[in-house]
Amino acid sequence: MKKFLLIAVASAFVVSCNKLADNQFEITGTVDSSLNGKNVFLEKQGAMGYASVDTAKVENGKFAFKGNVTEPELHFIQVDGVNGKAEFILEEGEIDIAVDKDSIFKSKKTGTYNNEKLSEYYDKIAAPRKKILAFQKENQAAMMEAYKKQDTVVMNKLNKGYEAIGKEMKEISKNFVDKNPKAYISVLLLKQAFSMEKIPYADMKKRYDALDPEVKKTKAGKELGEMIEKANAPAVAKANVEIGATAPDFTAATPEGKKLSLKESMGKVTIIDFWASWCKPCRMENPNVVAMYNELHPKGLNIIGVSLDKEEGKWKEAIAADKLTWNHVSNLKFWEEPIAVQYGVQSIPATFILDANGKIVAKDLRGEELKTKVAELLAK
Repeated sequence: MKKFLLIAVASAFVVSCNKLADNQFEITGTVDSSLNGKNVFLEKQGAMGYASVDTAKVENGKFAFKGNVTEPELHFIQVDGVNGKAEFILEEGEIDIAVDKDSIFKSKKTGTYNNEKLSEYYDKIAAPRKKILAFQKENQAAMMEAYKKQDTVVMNKLNKGYEAIGKEMKEISKNFVDKNPKAYISVLLLKQAFSMEKIPYADMKKRYDALDPEVKKTKAGKELGEMIEKANAPAVAKANVEIGATAPDFTAATPEGKKLSLKESMGKVTIIDFWASWCKPCRMENPNVVAMYNELHPKGLNIIGVSLDKEEGKWKEAIAADKLTWNHVSNLKFWEEPIAVQYGVQSIPATFILDANGKIVAKDLRGEELKTKVAELLAK
């Protein structure tokens, strides 16, 4: 009886020694023993490509890595002598990776929840992926020939065949995300879909909201949330500057470096003119606006130009060259101009016509139509 207890205690001690601490990971990898002595690289993807995180050697067909991690993140295993990289989810826990040296895509990643889910997803897309590779191999020569001859009939036919298989893979991915809201791979699939496909905001927001809160807390989850809200920002902004709404106030620097607000620039009628020195349609319209301003400014017309320039010198040169004697402001941030974002402006020239109370009464009028509207408002 005592002997049995001693064995039980010893077994418990071994288990407790092998237990990983919080935020710690251990990767146990296997690969064909013909690769003994080869280097294995643990990598992550950065802005400039793949970056090595750690290095190990294959010994007796095995390799290992150990370290700390704060949240799940996509990483890669690269083995010298093996074509391609095996992707997996680096996260807390014991991760097992069986590298297939002949087909890296078939490598198995198990041991932790997210790696089990990653392998499950790969199993689901294996069939359509095989179809895509076969289709590409079978039709590559025909596509190249059609491209050389600019044979759009053949190119369109081949593209439709490719898209049909791709649609099958997209459907699998969509269903996987819907059924696995807690899986880290789900947020990566949504990010990829959002970047590559024109998915309506409402649909993407609904699917993002269905993800588990812990997944949304990850770096990738936060990035996706920001991408979705940023994509919807112009629509929200445009809703706030519809005709009948009060124009949102703003403040920015003048060419002289002083701060000027819309409120300070108001007249009986005010035009907010979004333009830039590099915008040819804007520059072509400027003479008409100058003539109107010179005629109607004494009667109460004010203009504030908001430039989407990014170079201060060119902004100032254009103001002088076009004789734009009204107020001007800019943050010199190109399409990231905060005032343009605030007003939902996605193309220029863009104009907002305000009455004496700052209410938007018209938008994007040009030439005689603009002058007629301004004169009508000034006559009230």
